[in-house]
Amino acid sequence: MRTFILLALAGLGAQLVDGSLGMAYGVSSTTLLLFVGVAPALASAAVHIAEVGTTAVSGISHASFGNVDWSKIVWMAVPGGIGAFAGAYLLVYASTAEATSGLVEPLVAIILFSLGVYVLSRFAFRRHERPVSVRPVSRKFLSPLGLVAGFLDAFGGGGWGPISTPTLLSSGRMEPRKVIGTVDTSEFVVALCASLGFLFSLSFAEIPWQVVGALFAGGIVAAPIAAWIVKKLPTRILGTAVGGVILLVNMQTFFEAIGLTGVMASIGYVLILGVWIAAIVFAISAIRRDRAIGAEGQPA
Repeated sequence: MRTFILLALAGLGAQLVDGSLGMAYGVSSTTLLLFVGVAPALASAAVHIAEVGTTAVSGISHASFGNVDWSKIVWMAVPGGIGAFAGAYLLVYASTAEATSGLVEPLVAIILFSLGVYVLSRFAFRRHERPVSVRPVSRKFLSPLGLVAGFLDAFGGGGWGPISTPTLLSSGRMEPRKVIGTVDTSEFVVALCASLGFLFSLSFAEIPWQVVGALFAGGIVAAPIAAWIVKKLPTRILGTAVGGVILLVNMQTFFEAIGLTGVMASIGYVLILGVWIAAIVFAISAIRRDRAIGAEGQPA
């Protein structure tokens, strides 16, 4: 019972972050399960099966708060589901999965870290330009993004949010709350297809159902709270928060990829954390300034 409660709390925390920032449920949950000794394929299977329920609740919650751009769901979710099914099937059967992951992770971390820097600068430090200019996003862009993110999500235990959210945010064509709500809602299809891939390639008895139940129980509690937070937070704060999380999640792999270790890596961690805090403070002051200017422009 104690293990169930701890896993449920982990699921609650992971879903609260994922539902609020559009990423990190799979990464954080899978990392925890691997740490306690669950095999990679079983850990990813448990997380994705639990996500079928949590993403359904999250999608309904985001939709009720108006956080979803339905015109983009199909063009991301269907390719994402195909990629997720293939990734799940390959993870179970490929004996070189660990070696392949070791080659892919540094490249993905470098790309995402660069996107994190761009997202942070766009939403926190731009003074005289709106961080978002709502415009159409091409289907030719959405579908490959969904396919790659879905595959890496199932194959690596997490990646749908960390890849989709910063990529869409960096385009500057969607409001952060719409990006997060759309990514979280379309993730239902990705989680469902990944789960089918695992169930086809694993026996039903192999799935750690107690882990699935615990993660699901915690996640469904957090999903509506996270959707409400996304609705209420200003665009600048939400974008800045996402940018900082992207940097923090990817900085260890990024530093290893560029050969930064030891004391220099520790200094790098402190600097990134300091920049993120400064960015949030700057974003808050920018919001207050904009509101003050708006108030001055109102007629008496």
